[in-house]
Amino acid sequence: MNHFDLIVIGTGPGGEGAAMQACKEGKKVGVIERSNQIGGSCTHLGTIPSKALRHAIFQMTELNMSSMYKAAGVRMRLEFSQLRQGASAVIAKQVDMRQGFYNRNRVTLINGNAKFINEHTIEVCEDNGGCQQLTADAFVIATGSRPFRPEGVDFTHRRVFDSDNILDLEFTPSSITIFGAGVIGCEYASMFRNIGCKVNLVNGRDKLLEFLDDEIIDALSYHLRDRGVLIRHNEEFERIEPTDDGVILHLQSGKMLKTDALLWAAGRQGNSNDMGLEDIDMAPNKRGHIDINEDFQTKHPHIYAVGDVIGPPSLASAAYVQGRYAASHLIDGHADRAMISDIPTGIYTSPEISSIGQTERDLTKAKIPYEVGHSMFKSIARAQIIGQTVGMLKLLFHRETLEILGIHCFGSNATEIIHIGQAIMSQSGSANNLKYFMNTTFNYPTMAEAYRVAALNGYNRLF
Repeated sequence: MNHFDLIVIGTGPGGEGAAMQACKEGKKVGVIERSNQIGGSCTHLGTIPSKALRHAIFQMTELNMSSMYKAAGVRMRLEFSQLRQGASAVIAKQVDMRQGFYNRNRVTLINGNAKFINEHTIEVCEDNGGCQQLTADAFVIATGSRPFRPEGVDFTHRRVFDSDNILDLEFTPSSITIFGAGVIGCEYASMFRNIGCKVNLVNGRDKLLEFLDDEIIDALSYHLRDRGVLIRHNEEFERIEPTDDGVILHLQSGKMLKTDALLWAAGRQGNSNDMGLEDIDMAPNKRGHIDINEDFQTKHPHIYAVGDVIGPPSLASAAYVQGRYAASHLIDGHADRAMISDIPTGIYTSPEISSIGQTERDLTKAKIPYEVGHSMFKSIARAQIIGQTVGMLKLLFHRETLEILGIHCFGSNATEIIHIGQAIMSQSGSANNLKYFMNTTFNYPTMAEAYRVAALNGYNRLF
């Protein structure tokens, strides 16, 4: 029976982070992956392919909106299946690169489904029925998540999809209903609208993405509606009726929405079933999430869980750093909590959204005296040059100390721009100060210049 210092279950971002950190510390690491290729849902079903599709749609949209190409009579119209072709090449490169990480670090990769026999033993069974038992001093569970599928919905129908199989869409719909207006729902609403599809975005709450700053929520809602997305708030699902020529979504309010296709984007389920967790007194909750403490330890201190299988924030970036943190804590008995604090949010709508730190709602509730600095992208030279003038950068800072308390960006390259502010927010004491942005020379013209504009705008409000 093979024995390891650490066995990691899953090769998505969380599993990779844990495995690489542990092997760098000289530990004997085994990694279990149930699929034939490494990378998890992030690489094969979610983050990478959806962002590759988004980029292809963005390129086509930009060409068609360009006055120069319009004057030349050039227009591009690609079908959905053509737009997603580029994702295959990106996925292959990602898999090859990550396979190299495991090979160079002499990590043992084992294919199969893992099930706990006891607290230190797992059984790994391949699809062909062959099984083996492995033991380890410690484990990291990084099995990710999958779309939540309610009973009574026929996901085998050619017009009914979830976020795992929407990329297999074989036709270009003229209309689509997206049930669920979370991050995935909003991202796909942007993409389908940008290819000219009529979009119904159905939300079970009264606002989009309630965890964001209210001003960003309002900006996103306005922009989606301005682009033609029909948003329906406070709606509850009753049933889905697939037909030969479309799908009818029946809502409890009595509304009936018929479109060419339906994307179910309401929630995700942790991949924790059939792992024998109940047998070691670690039963997941009803959403399949595993309970952990602040150091990602489960009920058994030598068994850690990271990534989507533990629930929010359900970000690939967060999962990777959680995996590294868990491995460090396992080996050293402690880890730097700065690794897992102030993780930025990146949402790939069109335009992008990214934020870090507190919102105005948070600061008002905490009775913290703050001020706001804005930079509207329509006034930024680089945004004018590239024709991406929708959006803004928003800085929240303490009125007295000028400490940066929150950064919120809506617009082109928001997920890149946020990291400049993140670097300053991570500094301690007077180094985290609004005046850094006021007194720093930014290249011109750049989108980064928005920090200087926003800082000066906010500082002027103090006097």
